[in-house]
Amino acid sequence: MAEKSWSLTRALRGMFVKPTIDETTWEDLETALITADFGPEISERVVDELREKVERFRTTDPQDLQRMLRETLEEHFAKFDTTLKLTERPAVVLVVGVNGVGKTTTIGKFTKFLRGFQRSVVVGAADTFRAAAVDQLATWAQRGGAAIVRPQQEGQDPASVAFQTIEYAKREGIEIAIIDTAGRLHTKGGLMDELTKIRRVIEKQAPISEVLLVLDATTGQNGVMQAEAFLEHAGVTGLVLTKLDGSAKAGFVLAVQERTGIPVKLLGQGEGIDDLTGFTPHVFVQSLVG
Repeated sequence: MAEKSWSLTRALRGMFVKPTIDETTWEDLETALITADFGPEISERVVDELREKVERFRTTDPQDLQRMLRETLEEHFAKFDTTLKLTERPAVVLVVGVNGVGKTTTIGKFTKFLRGFQRSVVVGAADTFRAAAVDQLATWAQRGGAAIVRPQQEGQDPASVAFQTIEYAKREGIEIAIIDTAGRLHTKGGLMDELTKIRRVIEKQAPISEVLLVLDATTGQNGVMQAEAFLEHAGVTGLVLTKLDGSAKAGFVLAVQERTGIPVKLLGQGEGIDDLTGFTPHVFVQSLVG
């Protein structure tokens, strides 16, 4: 249980109440960042940048270090454009990911998030090989206030469901079409090629506004490998991080962005339908560092 209750926020808080910055402070800071999944490389780089700033400003006050850490992390996060690009009509959003990352629930939450901005939404159930997946998606879409386009039969070609969803959006004047896809392992070539086909079919009808990859924040470095594979096959434009409850895995947000160049656009921080938010670097860093 002790490991579960560790939090970066708490670990940092202990550092900043010490009377002075000493060598132990730097060691503790680097250890805390690595434990929070920033990865050794980024952790070392952040600590080096901070050492340089502390030297330049000739301070030994941990409160100054806290402010500098906040600024440094914000600079790193702010290199990426976290804005959702949804200006096309319909704006087509393809949602991809491996099994078990919470893709279906994320789509329900995303629908609710968009409805909060008075956007009309239709969801296409292109995970056609599991009837249970379609039913689950329908439940979440309904909770989020979206229409749903279901496969006409089990095992229908996923690309054709995507096609029908966009047709429906155009016909009904719906602003945003979200296409769910079957969870697939990033190591399975055939299934990854199917994503490329779905993209091709969609692009004949409408430009794709966003390809969102749902990643489980607890997967650490494996998540980075997933992102690289999906980037190659699906042209991922943004990441949605789920299971980011608390700050224990917060560093993964930066690690995956820096390794892949793909910005984090949405964060899932809880089980409820309202627990999906846009990613704002300033707010995120503030919640970690205080």
